[in-house]
Amino acid sequence: MSASSRIRRSRRFAGPGIIALAAVMFLISACATRRSIDLPAIDDWESRQAILAGFGEWEFSGRIGVSAGDEGFIGKLRWTQDDDAFRATVSGPLGIGTVRLDGDGGSVELTDKHGVRTVLEDAEAELYIRYGWTIPVKSLRYWALGIPDPSLPAHTELNEDGQLLRLEQGNWTVHITRYREGGGQLMPSLLSAVDSHTRVRLVIHKWSFFERS
Repeated sequence: MSASSRIRRSRRFAGPGIIALAAVMFLISACATRRSIDLPAIDDWESRQAILAGFGEWEFSGRIGVSAGDEGFIGKLRWTQDDDAFRATVSGPLGIGTVRLDGDGGSVELTDKHGVRTVLEDAEAELYIRYGWTIPVKSLRYWALGIPDPSLPAHTELNEDGQLLRLEQGNWTVHITRYREGGGQLMPSLLSAVDSHTRVRLVIHKWSFFERS
């Protein structure tokens, strides 16, 4: 099979070369030594949003469970963020194998368990068509941090400690029911997100924040 035949495209061309370049840069940066640091003090809801939304380099690892009718899976998740670029690697059971999503703030590229790469024009919709389930690709980077996606209207409910408890945003309802230490501050460790078709449950075991190189 030729290299060109192993790259599939969505109906409208979305620039896979740019995403591939971003993926290479991710690999280069991952090979460099990065120093973990603690977050600045987070005193209230306003400072939480400002500090976490503006932090450039971080990652978390844990487990993800996705269910949608008769479809779904439970697997490991590692999410790495570098400004607007991200890489999410999901390692699931044999039915899904290892799936990777690479994004650059616009387009998203899916690499399936066979190594076939597909540029997703609408990541949430196309994941659902392909697998029968989806994840909130665009906003999850913010929800995992315990803050709303700043690009969308949101209705928020805070707990008694001024942390996000419940969020309605973009047809999803998010609950964060547990926080634990990460980067010297309390960060989400148990999160669920539900829309009309899919339920996503995220258990975060480890947070890391990195000094800007």
